[in-house]
Parts: sequence; structure tokens; C-alpha cells
Amino acid sequence: MGIFSENTIPSFRTPASLVRLGLIAAAVALAVTCNVLGIHGNRHTAGAAPSKPAAPAQARASRHNLHFLHKVQPWHQLGLASWYGEQFQGKQTANGEIFDMNGLTCAHRTLPLGTWIKVTNMHTRKWIVVRVNDRGPVPETRIADLSSEAAHMLGMRSRGVTRVRLDLIDPRRAVQIARLEQLRVARDLADTPPQDAGN
Repeated sequence: MGIFSENTIPSFRTPASLVRLGLIAAAVALAVTCNVLGIHGNRHTAGAAPSKPAAPAQARASRHNLHFLHKVQPWHQLGLASWYGEQFQGKQTANGEIFDMNGLTCAHRTLPLGTWIKVTNMHTRKWIVVRVNDRGPVPETRIADLSSEAAHMLGMRSRGVTRVRLDLIDPRRAVQIARLEQLRVARDLADTPPQDAGN
């Protein structure tokens, strides 16, 4: 016979209420775990997975933003401009034309040849429209090299180097500007007195 009698052996059977309480606790723990994992999973998918399908849309948005910025803030450039005249008179420019120091032209490093730009003298606020027909200037501290006439009209010829702003002209307006420039040249030629042919 053992130490414990049948009446004194402790019962190891768990009451039903404790079983229910354990199940509830396990369910809560499982729910919390799933919830935590679910949050991390959402963060992961929100950060990484949608990026692949969203890439084309983002690219389109970027292009749209650039186009919008281009409309709101067209291309411009600020910097120093110089001018050149007699020493290059009659020489060939980058686009094949003969340099005319009395024309409204300029040299620029990167703008397409034939581009019309508005040049504003930042000291006097005078501005003119010139056509890019040459490459330069040589010093990298300058952004444009104007013809002698353009520099004269801007009031910068005596200064030599002046701070200017360059603005692109709408290509649709460039045709009108080109016609006006041709008329100006024609008037200048008509006003020039004829030279004597000599004896």
C-alpha cells in the first residue's frame, strides 16, 4: 500500500474554466502574433512589392513634372558674356556663315546653332534677341560671346564682360524674329550711303 490513500491522492485533472481560460489566452497570443506579423508584412509589401508595377506610373509622373516645370520655368542661364568684333570680321562661323560683327548673333557652347535667345544685361536691364551661329566663348567662366553690334545695343561694349541672362525664344516666334531681323538689315543697308567707285 502506498503512502497516499485513495482519498488523499491529489487530482491533476484541470477544471473546465481553466481550460477555457488557457484557450482564450492562446487565441489572444495567436491573434497578437498574427497582427504583428501582418503589420510587418504590409510594411514590406507597401515599401517593396508595389514599386515594380508603380515604376511606369512614376516615370510618367516624372516626365509630366519635368514638362510642367519646363512650361512654368523655361530654360535660362545666368553668367558672364563677352563680345567679339573686328578681329573676326569676315571669318567663318561654326554654322558656315561669315561672321558679321554688325549682325545680332552670338556664340554659345551647347545651344543648337540657329537658336534664338533673349539676352538681358543684368546691370541695365536692357535686352535684345540674338541668334546662335557660332561656338564659344573660349574662357569657361563666360556663357556667351556676343557680336559687336549686340554688345553695343546692350550697352556692354565699354565694359567688355557683363553679367547677363539668356532665355530661350519659342521656335514659333523665332520665324517672326528672323523676318524682323532681315527687315532691319535691309533698312540698315538702305540707309548706308553708297561708296564712291573711284576714278
